[in-house]
Amino acid sequence: MRHFRPLFLSLTVALFVFGGFAGAALGAEAAHPAATEEHEEAHHLPLKATLLTYGIGGHPPTDPQHPETAKIGYLAITNSMLVSWIVAAGILICARLATRKIRPVPTGLQNFWEWLVESLHNFLEGMIGRDLVKRTFWFFATIFIFILFVNWFGLIPGVGTVGWGHYLPNGAFAFDRPLLRGGNADLNMTSAMAMIFFLCWIVWAIQANGVGGFLSHIFGPKGDSKGLMKIAMVIIFFAVGLLEIVSILFRPISLSFRLFGNIYAGETILETMANMVPSLSWLLPVPFYFMELLVGLVQALVFMLLTAVFTLLIAQHEPGHEAHH
Repeated sequence: MRHFRPLFLSLTVALFVFGGFAGAALGAEAAHPAATEEHEEAHHLPLKATLLTYGIGGHPPTDPQHPETAKIGYLAITNSMLVSWIVAAGILICARLATRKIRPVPTGLQNFWEWLVESLHNFLEGMIGRDLVKRTFWFFATIFIFILFVNWFGLIPGVGTVGWGHYLPNGAFAFDRPLLRGGNADLNMTSAMAMIFFLCWIVWAIQANGVGGFLSHIFGPKGDSKGLMKIAMVIIFFAVGLLEIVSILFRPISLSFRLFGNIYAGETILETMANMVPSLSWLLPVPFYFMELLVGLVQALVFMLLTAVFTLLIAQHEPGHEAHH
């Protein structure tokens, strides 16, 4: 169970980076004028819930388009950030409870966590090798577990459906903003995780190859050649290396948008099914809930696999070549 220790560090870093992203995004919106008194009277959460929200240091959500739920100093707390904190705290508490009293024959929560961690370790070891998994398993396991439970938490009834709204002139109630929202349905969250991987990828690449080996891996000519052919190969592979740099820089973008797009699309489908036939709003989304459970698992697995493959491609060595340290 030694693999649990890095969960604390990686989750904490991810959440603080996500807070920075959200705070920067919200800072640009701070100059927006406050909404009218009609919107101020359009809060339909129970009094205790609103007081709890404002008590953190925030203000009533007068702007329906403003995602800010509360503030701690200059740090804006959004509904999706709140979900990510809840899930991270739940994972850490469960891991702590599971490893508090280690038994030789695991049972209950310890048995579940050992099965999950050991299964991930064996799976990754078979894919990227024993040496690499020793250095990177803490990240891949954490990112899979965190993304999986954030995705599934967003499917709990009440997440995305309880919040603030207002009544329209015709008497209908318009839902403006939820109190809680799926963490990965926010591009800030997926971008933060992708950027953390990108930084880790650079560190792992330099550890495996050294600075010179890293540059040679990208720009160096492959194969044996002599004379004019070698000069031509150097020019060609240098151009290919420039394209590879562009590809590497786009990896965090593709990782973040892939996860965000799939989760946001699932959230939109559930909302559409619930509003399509009001009298059947309790029934129509049910099949799609099962589909989203599978999507949540698949997307967590895809994010982990892609990051693991990207790492393997830069860290592996050709036969007969040693790493440059």
